[in-house]
Amino acid sequence: MTPLESLTTQRILTALADACARWSNADFPPRVRCLDAIGARTGYSLPVVEFALDTLFESVTYESLHESIAAELGDLALLDGFISDGRILRRARPAGTVCILSSRTTIGVAIIPLLFALAAKCSVTVKDREDQLVAAFLETLAQEHPAFAQCARALEWKGDAHDLLGYDAVVAFGDDATLREIRAACSPTARFLGFGSKASAGYIGSSDVRVDEELRVVAEAAARDLLLYDTQGCMSLHMLFVERGGRYDAQRVAIALAQACESLAPEFPIGASDPQGDARITSLRALTALRSSLGTGALLTAPRADATFIVNPPRDEAPPFASRCLAVFDVDTVADARAYLHDRGIALEALAVAGTDPSKLEQFATMNVSRICAFGELQRPPLNEPHGGKPRIIDFLQFSIADAP
Repeated sequence: MTPLESLTTQRILTALADACARWSNADFPPRVRCLDAIGARTGYSLPVVEFALDTLFESVTYESLHESIAAELGDLALLDGFISDGRILRRARPAGTVCILSSRTTIGVAIIPLLFALAAKCSVTVKDREDQLVAAFLETLAQEHPAFAQCARALEWKGDAHDLLGYDAVVAFGDDATLREIRAACSPTARFLGFGSKASAGYIGSSDVRVDEELRVVAEAAARDLLLYDTQGCMSLHMLFVERGGRYDAQRVAIALAQACESLAPEFPIGASDPQGDARITSLRALTALRSSLGTGALLTAPRADATFIVNPPRDEAPPFASRCLAVFDVDTVADARAYLHDRGIALEALAVAGTDPSKLEQFATMNVSRICAFGELQRPPLNEPHGGKPRIIDFLQFSIADAP
């Protein structure tokens, strides 16, 4: 048994929520001490780091944890003992030891699976990053109850320096090649939860934006999705599809987006300069300007925000995936956008939409997207939504059934 198995699920969720509540306070000393280190590691500006921590910890409450687990298990009493389910008894116990490998760029991405692994009463090891955010959070959690200090630890190591063979479940974030290497280092019987490279997109239907004010509102929301994390996250806005037949085409939408980015620049300043990335953007702009002069596509920029908009780039090329760089396409239908994603081998994490036409939801779902939301909400995923289409807690549990007496 793990030390957490001596606690009720209610007590565990209360402790997790209370620790997150303390970290949601911008003046909480451990959080303040982490800010500069997080900024130095990721290169993001301080307002972006603050936004990331607010979004992460404010989403975690007792109610949101309870709702997320109940959505998967039905009854949380399963975590504390056998419950009757008709003619059988059911029980959910911890799957065992869990290792979570933090992402190189995303701030605090390991904390959410950590919370659910602890809610499952597992023993958890987290590969921390140089900013030691997870270690600092675990110190707060240990103050809620000493059992957490016995069941959760944060370590730093390079490459293959840590043996993964002894873990019953491994959670990893990275590109496909990295995930293959990590999976190969795990026990063949271990549960492996890999979160690979994905992108996010937006779609504006022909009847979604009808007047200038609606365009301004959508552009401001989309600009936030683009600027946050300098377009490096899987939930950043990387490409935008504008359906033909509406009042505004891709170029007009891009103009509105550039204006919105200029307005938002002081709120979300760009992070540390990356010479290699800057050179790539310069090259992209030069190539797009040349193509535009020859009658293909258009280039727009937002200088204060250091943002770039490439209108109708060649369909046989992938979107740029560069800092604050957005590809904006005119498309005929959702199927047209889906074909582009398929042909370029792009897997979507989230899709932002401007309208609420229910008839299009099934079409959007055919993009194999995990989450559909409004513009401006890409970077605020609710806790009770599965990350990458995967469940939150089930993979950290093993289930037993018994005949009812």
